[in-house]
Amino acid sequence: MAGRQQVDISQLQIPQLNQLTQQLDQEIEFFTSSLNQLKLAQNKFVESQECLNKLNPDNLSKDILVPLTSSMYVPGNLSDVENILVDIGTGYYVEKTVDDGKSYFKRKIEYITKQIEKIQPVLREKYAMKQATVDILQAKVQAQVQAQMSGAAKS
Repeated sequence: MAGRQQVDISQLQIPQLNQLTQQLDQEIEFFTSSLNQLKLAQNKFVESQECLNKLNPDNLSKDILVPLTSSMYVPGNLSDVENILVDIGTGYYVEKTVDDGKSYFKRKIEYITKQIEKIQPVLREKYAMKQATVDILQAKVQAQVQAQMSGAAKS
């Protein structure tokens, strides 16, 4: 961390501590949102991978419901249990075998899991920093109130 100075937060004044608390709140919100989005994506890949287990020769020509939207389905017939189309993003689809599809989803799940594992410690650190900042802020506010009270008692 060349060029970065360590700051002892106990030396900061109340307005600076308030500002730091707000900044940490924003960072915590960002990392929490990112973590939630990653978990949603991970769940979708897990669900897609599990769906591939239903594609086997026993299910060929069976009636199925095909999703057109998240709440609208149409009846269909399973005509190919060997190949699938995989949405790889931005409207592009790639034809893969079922085994290649399972491998693709496994890699995606592993990648997202690694990203989640990177974010979780950062989020814990941000929570700890916020708690330390709030503790120091409360102590300084309490000390200021006591100083004002003792000053008022002397008058």
